[in-house]
Amino acid sequence: MKINKTGIEGVLLIEPDVYEDPRGFFMETWRHEKYSSVGINATFAQDNLSYSEKGVLRGLHLQIPNAQAKLVQALVGEIFDVAVDLRRGSPTFGQWISAKLSADNKHQFFIPEGCAHGFCVTSPTALVSYKCSKPYRPESEKALLWNDPDIGIKWPVENPLVSEKDSVGLLLKDF
Repeated sequence: MKINKTGIEGVLLIEPDVYEDPRGFFMETWRHEKYSSVGINATFAQDNLSYSEKGVLRGLHLQIPNAQAKLVQALVGEIFDVAVDLRRGSPTFGQWISAKLSADNKHQFFIPEGCAHGFCVTSPTALVSYKCSKPYRPESEKALLWNDPDIGIKWPVENPLVSEKDSVGLLLKDF
């Protein structure tokens, strides 16, 4: 397993060990002792599965309180995955980082508590799996506006399809 640090503390791009042969491949997507040995000490409480078509943008989501760490992976297709640091006092507060996750590259993106998360689909369809360290709590859910100019995320789609909730997210200055 290869761990790639990013420009935001705690946000990691993970390249799991993949064992391929003529039958296909095998890989571990989570083993607590292996991931904790590289600093990922999350205990996951919930798994989510999302299906979307090209141009769909989901996010940027987080929970306050009950912040969630997330481990994200594309099982089918490809996504442009984004984390935005919203941790008060962090030297990278308001900064974003992205990763291309796909069924082909099999990479995972670890997003620590206190970061907003979102993705857009860049392939015809995508099936995305993500583990969350705390259960979903509707009363804690917040959305950061996906196109906030103060953040300046360079999304790879011009007119994404977003939910009504995501189209009226909070601005960075509101955090």
